[in-house]
Amino acid sequence: MGDLQTLYSKVLQVASKDSTVHFIGNGGSAATPSHSAGDWSKELGLKTISHSDNISSFSAWANDEGYSHVFVGQLSTFASEGDLVIAYSGSGNSDNVINGIKFAKSIGCSTVGITGNYNGMGGGKLAKIADLSIIVPSTSMERIEDIQLIINHIIKEAVKSEKEL
Repeated sequence: MGDLQTLYSKVLQVASKDSTVHFIGNGGSAATPSHSAGDWSKELGLKTISHSDNISSFSAWANDEGYSHVFVGQLSTFASEGDLVIAYSGSGNSDNVINGIKFAKSIGCSTVGITGNYNGMGGGKLAKIADLSIIVPSTSMERIEDIQLIINHIIKEAVKSEKEL
């Protein structure tokens, strides 16, 4: 519960500074960034970007720099110091997500990894490098992805309540 409180505080901080929340994710965990960005911009009035959604940019970076750098490329264009980057990865070992988080940290963004214990990996590399790691205690990818979306809704509703929206 403490990790969710910390994420909630990070989102409130970004909102108070009019900064941007960037969402990244790979595979099945690419759907949650899209859902989260939509929820948080519409219902909370936050500036959000899901970097899993812009297929033209995504595929251009994949073609020119390699798939492992699709989020680095997009974050280098859109992210600024003080922004929040939230990464979703079931295993925590997706190279494109890891590289995106490393880049975000290098430019002064706050980073959050929401991952799971897929195949007993304890959140993988993402859990070790993100400023805040939330590890779903399940080895089932389906349950991890379900809980990732639930975390999105918990945080959104908590911020919505705080801002009296």
